Amino acid sequence: MIPAGRALRLTIFVDDTDTWRHRPLYSEIVHRAHAAGLAGASVFRGVEGFGATSMVHTTRLLSMSDHLPVVVTIIDTEERIRAFLPRLDDLLTEGLTILDEVEVVRHRGGRAA
Repeated sequence: MIPAGRALRLTIFVDDTDTWRHRPLYSEIVHRAHAAGLAGASVFRGVEGFGATSMVHTTRLLSMSDHLPVVVTIIDTEERIRAFLPRLDDLLTEGLTILDEVEVVRHRGGRAA
């Protein structure tokens, strides 16, 4: 659980076709965050976007529907996020990784199913 107050958000933008050893890259990032004991990670799939190539990719009919943006977001204490960053060095050869300060208002865990 993350205590209320200051925290750090790690946001990683990758391509939905990026892989790591035949596995989606975003999945590998989430599993490494879990193994590191971070508070949580979420993956969001974009419906349209462009990046360094300046080519727009979209899910709209009759358009290219591959190479869509995927965003992995992880929020935890600054110390834990910064300690986790080196675990991504071998994974992230492309894409964008950002850190920003956030304020956690409330963090409550759910019940396991």
